[in-house]
Amino acid sequence: MKQYKFILSGGGTGGHIYPAIAIANELKMRFPNAEFLFVGAKDKMEMQKVPQAGYNIKGLWIAGLQRQINLKNAMFPFKLVDSLWKSRMILKDFKPDVVIGTGGFASGPLLQVANTMGIPTVIQEQNSYPGITNKLLSKKASAICVAYENLERFFPKEKMVFTGNPVRQDLIAIESKRGDAIEYFNLDPNKKTLLVLGGSLGARRMNQLIEKELDKIVSQNVQIIWQCGKLYYEDYKKYNTENVQVVSFIERMDFVYAAADIIISRAGASSVSELCIVGKPVLFIPSPNVAEDHQTKNAKAIVDKKGALLLKESDLDSQFSLVFEALLKDEGKQKQLSENIKQLAMPEATKQIADEIVKLIKK
Repeated sequence: MKQYKFILSGGGTGGHIYPAIAIANELKMRFPNAEFLFVGAKDKMEMQKVPQAGYNIKGLWIAGLQRQINLKNAMFPFKLVDSLWKSRMILKDFKPDVVIGTGGFASGPLLQVANTMGIPTVIQEQNSYPGITNKLLSKKASAICVAYENLERFFPKEKMVFTGNPVRQDLIAIESKRGDAIEYFNLDPNKKTLLVLGGSLGARRMNQLIEKELDKIVSQNVQIIWQCGKLYYEDYKKYNTENVQVVSFIERMDFVYAAADIIISRAGASSVSELCIVGKPVLFIPSPNVAEDHQTKNAKAIVDKKGALLLKESDLDSQFSLVFEALLKDEGKQKQLSENIKQLAMPEATKQIADEIVKLIKK
């Protein structure tokens, strides 16, 4: 039996890393003898998270262009040339059967070089509005797995497969974990639990909001698990009390979702997909500081189907208290949002993406 080789690239944030790991795990289950290599950006979180998941990783000297003019942008051409050259060396040495990109700085040069070398490539586009890199890469990609409909204006229609985003398989059927989750986080089962998710690095504006509203929320018989992100933990850890748990990162996402009654979250593509599986009432606060405002578009795809609520950062001071308190008091609304968002879940996404990859290696 042939020993297959797979290279996966995705990083910068958990939203790119964990889908790549989920795909690798599914392929490993199907091909236990396969070899895997991840390619990431040096100094980014994938250099720690991927080895923790049991996979080897190599780093490229690459970073994104900054929006404002600064010295970092002057280095970009040198980093790009270096990354293209190193990508070629990695591909020639490892000889993968397929290269899979889930987004992030490193996936651009790696997939570009793989395309020029005639190696099959798969793009896993997580967002409702693709970035410029994936639009360019799509022209020579073998398959493009998308999580949102109506992306024909960005990608060749004949290459697209509607799969959804890969999610951690331990999030499926979390209802049975609620008792263990409450014990794990030492929560009061008689209080509502609010989960605040600002992403792995953190969200400054969301943290400022929770800091401002903290006393008011807790006074309504609510306990909070507040994931403030590693960039902000030192600033906010002082708010740890019996009713407030401030954490930089959450290892047991299955437990934290199981324990939550209401969730406030950014709207990165992976988070949105996970929240559909989890099926809890969600208030999205999209980051406005992302390319093409794609988080707002991700959230609106759910909100338009009455599966969640949405507040823009610019409306937080004037509207947050009203919206949150109304949701907290309206159990019927909570139930309706839960049922509607769960209808949008695609729990088989990882398997379907693996199916597309297998089609390429079996050709």
